[in-house]
Amino acid sequence: MRKPETIKALEELGRVQLSKSFFMREFLYSEISQVKKIPNIPDDPELAILAGKNLCEHVLEPIQHALGRISIRSAFRSCEVNQIGSETKENCSTNDKNYAEHIWDAKDKHGFMGATACIIVTSFIPYYEQTNDWITLAWWIHDHINAYANMTFFPIYAAFNINWNENLEYEKFIYSYVENPHSGKSSGYLTKKGMENFEGSHEDFYREWIGQIHPVS
Repeated sequence: MRKPETIKALEELGRVQLSKSFFMREFLYSEISQVKKIPNIPDDPELAILAGKNLCEHVLEPIQHALGRISIRSAFRSCEVNQIGSETKENCSTNDKNYAEHIWDAKDKHGFMGATACIIVTSFIPYYEQTNDWITLAWWIHDHINAYANMTFFPIYAAFNINWNENLEYEKFIYSYVENPHSGKSSGYLTKKGMENFEGSHEDFYREWIGQIHPVS
């Protein structure tokens, strides 16, 4: 598939079904694209589709199946859109750091493909607004979604970037820009390979919340 240059071609790209619940179109929206009037279209649609399918099938679908509807906050960015976002400090890393992350249609420096989406788990919003405890959700995903490569949490609605990467040796981590309610740290790593809390079950952190959304009859 070539880079779309007509409305019809872009419609066809948008209709590509990435998984049972997700289509390419919902991952193409970008506020930067809208305001700066830069089309957010992949230069390599086939690579973007392949990376997106893996993200959706192995990460997003399992989360939605278990926890209910997820909302896509930000996902694919073209190199041009991301570059502008980085230059104008719109919470975008440089292109080099975003290859195989938000830039789905370019492989990372090690030659691996990947894809990131910033999502909100709708069922988690009430609990988060009451507790400000994003760690509950982070540990649930860490324990149940083996295919995630990294997560980064943000303050509003506990939205978070979640990445899939084809590199099976990826140094998995969870990072946050939200205060850790258990330690009081303003930001930093919740866990990563090599930390003592990386392995084992973390059910104590999310048992109460899971009981609220999936009560035992």
